[in-house]
Amino acid sequence: MSEKKMSSSRKHHLKSLMLQIAQELIAEEEAQSLEDRKQYMSENITPLQLTGSIAELQDLCKKMHQKIDVIDEERYDLGSKVGKSDKEIEDLQIKVQDLKGKFKKPVLKKVRMSADAMLQALLGSKHKVSMDLRSNLKQVKKEVKEEDKESVGDWRKNIEDKSDRKKMFETAKE
Repeated sequence: MSEKKMSSSRKHHLKSLMLQIAQELIAEEEAQSLEDRKQYMSENITPLQLTGSIAELQDLCKKMHQKIDVIDEERYDLGSKVGKSDKEIEDLQIKVQDLKGKFKKPVLKKVRMSADAMLQALLGSKHKVSMDLRSNLKQVKKEVKEEDKESVGDWRKNIEDKSDRKKMFETAKE
């Protein structure tokens, strides 16, 4: 069960070899992209032939503008496709995260902010909102009902009234 450990010099040598290979691959990719660009330009763009006539130059400009419009439309279409695919990828990543069931809530920093500052941050600086809620409340005066005091004070009288009612129901049943 002994694990063979690599010496630090061997690790360093392997790491430097990997970096060299990666640099070579990057250089090859850059050269390939430049070559592809030159090939595309030679296929799709005709060399400019300027003559002295103003009408011919205007026609050339119109043709160039038409080509620019077509290219802009293609660029816009590709941009919208990329945006849609990015949105789909994000949605799928959220679904995968939900299916895993392990969602780590990020640790939030405690921020000391008054309610006024929070509302101003949410609503923007144009709206001025104050959290002085008591100033907006309507003043209400308490009215004490005298009837309640009388009825609560004489509880014996209430019992006698209820017993009379009970007798009325008993005589009605017979």
